[in-house]
Amino acid sequence: MDDERFMELALEQARIAASLGEAPIGAVVVHEGRVIAAACNRREIDQDPAGHAEFLAMKRAAQVLGHWRLSGCTVYVTLEPCIMCAGLMHQARIDRCVYAAADPKAGALGTLYSVHADERLNHRFEVTAGVCAQESSALLKEFFAALRARNKARE
Repeated sequence: MDDERFMELALEQARIAASLGEAPIGAVVVHEGRVIAAACNRREIDQDPAGHAEFLAMKRAAQVLGHWRLSGCTVYVTLEPCIMCAGLMHQARIDRCVYAAADPKAGALGTLYSVHADERLNHRFEVTAGVCAQESSALLKEFFAALRARNKARE
């Protein structure tokens, strides 16, 4: 129940990203049952290759908590994290990640890689996949269909 409630907040962030012309991906970080950080994708706006929603949300969460370790935190994100973001989750020592839609092209928490469960690493974390997946997938498909249509119209 809480997973869906927090994922809805991440989906709100994804909608904000779409309204800004960014890929509709959003994230929230939850600590002790409350949201301590939220963010949406900002790669285009900030011209930042690390401007992924979950990356930005984890940085904000660290500022709120006053330390880099995000032990006790769950990251909710609308698209399965890439290897960069999964690596940051490992480095930040999160407890759990909940994601909506799987990413067959870059997913690093079970689809292409399993960073969260790699026994060679010094930290592992729990992953729950598929929470609100249909809604997240629909947002992504709609956004990229519109982007392709705009690009085609410019040709």
